[in-house]
Amino acid sequence: MKKLKRSERLVDMTQYLLSEPHTLIPLTTFAERYGAAKSSISEDLAIIKEVFEDEGMGELQTLAGAAGGVKYIPKLRKDRALSFAQELCEKLQQTDRILPGGYLYMSDLLGEPSLMNEAGKIFATVFSDREIDVVMTVETKGIPLAYATAAQLNLPVVLVRRDHQVTEGSAVSINYVSGSHKSIHTMSLSRRALKERSRVLIVDDFMKAGGTIQGMVDLLAEFNAEVAGVGVLLESGAVGSEERLLQDYISLARLTDVDSKSKMITVNPGNYFEK
Repeated sequence: MKKLKRSERLVDMTQYLLSEPHTLIPLTTFAERYGAAKSSISEDLAIIKEVFEDEGMGELQTLAGAAGGVKYIPKLRKDRALSFAQELCEKLQQTDRILPGGYLYMSDLLGEPSLMNEAGKIFATVFSDREIDVVMTVETKGIPLAYATAAQLNLPVVLVRRDHQVTEGSAVSINYVSGSHKSIHTMSLSRRALKERSRVLIVDDFMKAGGTIQGMVDLLAEFNAEVAGVGVLLESGAVGSEERLLQDYISLARLTDVDSKSKMITVNPGNYFEK
């Protein structure tokens, strides 16, 4: 790489760190990349660290010693997370989102990269101190959110299928109960997709009583895997705690009412902002 001015080096280093979250980068990597002394690199990192913290972008952790280096941990301040949640609530309360049967249209929001990336940053912040091997979701609507979260944690994504695909090889399948009508569904996971005893972060776009997520929890038990956390973009507030199959989870928004007659939708920030 050609010799860079310090201002250029700072920009490139920042971009490098942002593209490799939760990855320990030896100082020698930067020293060799820029042809600079480690002392100069350390000074640059101190500047970047201060900017990251002042702007609420995350933390820059420095590990001393021969095996040391620097690691970028994405984190979003609670006030910025709340601003995002309020914006999300406003979008979800648009009256044209009401579908027949009192359902809520969300697909456009789940396909909006900026929204999903911000939600992913929040989940990455919430679960940053937990040991996690993979991020899991069930096809299909939760996929953008799962990938946005995994990108911030620098982890792979595992997809649970509703129908087993022959291209997945041998799989484990279970039945689970989901929906207000308590209907029975099937989900499956390829045996090659997940190593035994993995620690898994489950992410989903919507949770009512928690049947689908509980199904994923039960499926993980077949792999002797452990649930490291559960994050949902939107939960239903119409379900009482005694009816909910899952109690330990983080939600970013809560749907409390959909009135098809008056075309009124009520959405509030989720339980993450109550903690």
